[in-house]
Amino acid sequence: MKLSDYVIEFLAESNVRCIFEVIGGAITHLVDSTYDRKDITCVVTHHEQAAAFAAEAYSRVTSNIGISMATSGPGATNLITGIGSAFFDSIPCLYITGQVNTYEYKFSKDMRQLGFQETDIVSIVKPITKYAFMITEPNSIKYQLQKAIFLAKSGRPGPVLIDIPMNIQRTQINPDELPDFYRSEEYKTEYKPNNNTNYKIDVILDLIKKSERPVVLIGGGIRCSGASHELFEFVQKTGIPIVSSLMGLDAFPHNHPAFFGMIGAYGNRYSNLIVANSDLLIVLGSRLDMRQTGTKPETFARKAKIIHIDIDENELNHKFAYLGVKSDLKLFLSEINKKLSLTGKNKSLDNWYELINSYKNRFPNCLWPVTENDLILPNYLMKYLSNVVADDAIICLDVGQHQMWAAQSFEIKKNQRMLISGGMGSMGFALPAAIGASFAEPEKQVIVIVGDGGFQMNIQELQTIVRNKLPIKIFLINNESLGMVRQFQELYFDGRCVSTLIGYDCPNFTKIAEAYGIKSESVRNIKDLKKINSLVLNDSLPYFMDIRIPTKSNVDPKLEFNRPIENQSPYLDEDELRSLLSI
Repeated sequence: MKLSDYVIEFLAESNVRCIFEVIGGAITHLVDSTYDRKDITCVVTHHEQAAAFAAEAYSRVTSNIGISMATSGPGATNLITGIGSAFFDSIPCLYITGQVNTYEYKFSKDMRQLGFQETDIVSIVKPITKYAFMITEPNSIKYQLQKAIFLAKSGRPGPVLIDIPMNIQRTQINPDELPDFYRSEEYKTEYKPNNNTNYKIDVILDLIKKSERPVVLIGGGIRCSGASHELFEFVQKTGIPIVSSLMGLDAFPHNHPAFFGMIGAYGNRYSNLIVANSDLLIVLGSRLDMRQTGTKPETFARKAKIIHIDIDENELNHKFAYLGVKSDLKLFLSEINKKLSLTGKNKSLDNWYELINSYKNRFPNCLWPVTENDLILPNYLMKYLSNVVADDAIICLDVGQHQMWAAQSFEIKKNQRMLISGGMGSMGFALPAAIGASFAEPEKQVIVIVGDGGFQMNIQELQTIVRNKLPIKIFLINNESLGMVRQFQELYFDGRCVSTLIGYDCPNFTKIAEAYGIKSESVRNIKDLKKINSLVLNDSLPYFMDIRIPTKSNVDPKLEFNRPIENQSPYLDEDELRSLLSI
């Protein structure tokens, strides 16, 4: 059997249905091995970065491994941003790169390059992968594929890369004689799961019982561990209110009475006040970075005992945590839910809920327009979109101001997903992510919310949407500027908006979308939003809407440097802020 055929057969048997790729000479054997197969297909994108993002989204939606392939040299290096995105957000993906023939590869020779487009991609990506390996021995292919996928999915998930030289791809192998990773001493001694169930649950339950103002902070770890159901059960049993990080937004339904928004630098003001007033903060799968805690971490939840649970021991923030627990969140929540079933609900939290609901009512996350002729307010727009999209829609956000407006005001329902580039924060993520999501769940509505800057990063993928007849709906929030940095420049650089307004401009996006064959329109006023109706959203064709908002639209509230997270701008009167704090 040809080795490239074996690789594709292995992926198909791993229940992978799509490989996102841009072809090049060094992967022609691998791509050719998909020819005429019904169980797996190559999705041709127009840039390797887009292929990498699409694979990441496919993985997020299916909870399976996402696959992307690229040729050697520039093809492989173009994957790097997507690999980093999967690494920082803990998404299991396998990136397969082609490489020059082994007899053209320099190995230890003291030269820059021997073969054409030869690039040591394995060394380049090692800091942003869980495992990276070049196949030099054909009979190791099964072992290395098994090991790579196992590592991608186990523990804290993340991306892996396998580099396969062209002469290795075309080698004939006997599948029955290939070494098996799961039967190896390496697996038995280094990787065999350890069922440690010492979760300090009795200590945690005692802290919950004594707490008067408890809060749960959820992060991306909930989705990574598949623990949304267990989290819901935990909240139903304890009644503890929930706040979220950016990456935890779609792990819990926003219409649940226990949900109280997103915390952090661009978080909801009421959410930050809740954390500030808490006496117990249970952090589930969030790393407590400065976007959450502010640049004065000593002021974060300063009167609360913080319990930090995470699968990655290195992320347990001991400078914050009263108690740190290394655990898979699904296992941890399953165990604590069993104990809660025996002990029952703790004391009433009515007084706490009365206080935090007063915060939410006092500081709503969007302002309502006065008339239908008003200009479109970004937070109102996000609230509007959340009311009209399908109850099981997949919403793909790009990076910029619109991401924060959506995080503040888009109300996610129980069966919806929101895909976000968190740790890498890469502009250009949303459009290819929507492609991956649409292939993963072809029957579901897939929505793109993107800014004018991010849209131009991977605008070429409109052709991928058209070619594959994907019914993706794209809503471009257009303020004709790179607004996130512009807002930063106005705050800290005396309004010198170099490269965000000065030297930056936009094309006519509707004409571009129409050139690709996508129905398009542009709107400016509240009344025009009615064009986003069920007929448009449920149509089987792609759709593009250019939504104009004022250029100087800002994300408010916003945390500035050296302030606690409950003291965001625009600032409250000092006496008013003091009156809102119980601590």
